Amino acid sequence: MAEGRSWQGNWKVRLYERVRERGYDSLTAFAEARPTTSLVALAEELGAEDINAVQVFSGLVAEAERSHRLTRLTRGQLVRELSEGLPNGWPGVLDDANRFEVAMALSSWIAYTPVTHQDRARQVSVALLATPPPPGWRPLGPDDELLRTLLPDDTV
Repeated sequence: MAEGRSWQGNWKVRLYERVRERGYDSLTAFAEARPTTSLVALAEELGAEDINAVQVFSGLVAEAERSHRLTRLTRGQLVRELSEGLPNGWPGVLDDANRFEVAMALSSWIAYTPVTHQDRARQVSVALLATPPPPGWRPLGPDDELLRTLLPDDTV
C-alpha cells in the first residue's frame, strides 16, 4: 500500500462506507464478526490500497468510547494479538523457543490498548505470565471466560 494514500481525503467517511458496503452498521460489528483477525487483515479487507490498521483501531476505539465498551474492545484486541502471535495457542512451557513470541503478543496488545486501560493490560500480562493459562489456550473472542475473569467489564 502506498502509505500516504490511506490518509488522503476523508478516511473516516471512506472507512465507514466500506463497512456499510459489507453489510455492517458499525466498524465494531464488522470486526467482531472476525474476532481473531488482525487489525492489518481487517484493514486489508476494507481496502488494502487506502485503509490502514491504525485507522481501523482508531474507529474501533471511538465506537467503544461512545458505547462505554472499552474493556470489551481491550479484551478483543488481546484475542487478535494472541491469534496472530500464538496461532497454536498458549505454549505449554515458556522457554527460550517461545518466550519471545509470548512477549511480542502481549506487548503488541498493550501498544493497542487505550490509555485508560494500559495499566490493567500490564497487570493482566503479568498475571498470564505468573499463572499461565492451560497449554493450547486460544481465546476465540472477547467473551472468553478467562479473559472476562482477568479483565471484567466493570474495569475502568
